[in-house]
Amino acid sequence: MDGEISFVTSGTVTTPKGFLAGATYAGLKKKAGGVLDLAILSAKVPCAGAALFTTNRIKAAPVVLSRQRLQSGKVSAIVVNSGYANACVGEVGLGDAAEMANLAARNLGVSPEAVLVASTGVIGKRLPMGLIKTGIKRIKVSRGGGHKLARAIMTTDTIPKEAAVAVSANGGEFVIGGTVKGSGMLHPNLATFLCFLTTDAAAGPDFLKHALRRAADVSFNMVSIDGDTSTNDMALIMADGMADGERTISPGSRQAEAFQAALNQLCIHLAKSIARDGEGASRLIEVNVSGASSFADAGLVARTIAGSPLVKTAVHGNDPNWGRIIAAAGRSGVEVMESRIDLSIGGICLVKAGCPVSFDEADVVRALGGSEVAINLELNLGTAKATAWGCDLSGEYVAINSEYTT
Repeated sequence: MDGEISFVTSGTVTTPKGFLAGATYAGLKKKAGGVLDLAILSAKVPCAGAALFTTNRIKAAPVVLSRQRLQSGKVSAIVVNSGYANACVGEVGLGDAAEMANLAARNLGVSPEAVLVASTGVIGKRLPMGLIKTGIKRIKVSRGGGHKLARAIMTTDTIPKEAAVAVSANGGEFVIGGTVKGSGMLHPNLATFLCFLTTDAAAGPDFLKHALRRAADVSFNMVSIDGDTSTNDMALIMADGMADGERTISPGSRQAEAFQAALNQLCIHLAKSIARDGEGASRLIEVNVSGASSFADAGLVARTIAGSPLVKTAVHGNDPNWGRIIAAAGRSGVEVMESRIDLSIGGICLVKAGCPVSFDEADVVRALGGSEVAINLELNLGTAKATAWGCDLSGEYVAINSEYTT
């Protein structure tokens, strides 16, 4: 690949040229005190856009509306709220989503049809449109507003999640920025999360959708917190082409390769931040599967292990019960051969050629107690490999989700 990729210090979704954001507290969340819950991300010029949406058959009104509007491949802004999902409220939800877009469009002076909508929060409660109308009027977008947007989209997240990468390729430079929210109800195929990505590179909608899909497959679709998938999930990318000297990226070009590598790297970083901040989590689990017959097989085994409640609870309790990992691989649906499996945790070999080996249990307990736990499984059936991320499962996770609406 021809291109150098580096993370931008304090990078966010408004780091690429031409993007602005702002946020306010509209009263949608129960607690104020610096909390933000309503935000707008906009561009100075119309953008090419592409998105991926939830695979849940029940889709929230913002998802339905945004999918329809993105068919044109053009987008100028997105307005997003937390606290209310605007899902499962009937036809009125679509009207409320459209009104949110209209209000944001008037605030920005752009066409309502070029404004998308995203929501996250409690399902089954209608949006308090009076609060939203007042709140949108207060939002002022600016170049530094990306950090506020990252906070406004949080629900049970404990920290904002944002980053940006700068890319130098073929004598030109461009930036990709992004922010995500997600802490629970997370599972592969776009789980409960919102992701907004921006770039000042010049790219068309078809290229962006292909690149976003490829990046999601090695990042967001490899994260599992609790096995649930929501009604509101969205990953959006916007490209305004404002980088100096930028030409439209051609599929198959060196610049396209550099863009894909940078987008992958950014999305993996954001995906790991989601897993690390899983509800009630105390450590990040990274599952590396190698020696599979295909990437699909490697990915399925890795996701099954990362998503296993038994593996998650073992990690939480620092319990070197490696049999749970092997059992998860065996139930993944992928062909595995017990006699070929090698397994290690934190670099400590536990199983070789399907048989347990001698190890110091205290060393494994210490490895499981670290902030990041690496599980490496070698299938010895091929050359394909994949990585998935998850987190431990704690009593706090149960408390958070048993009291979510109260």
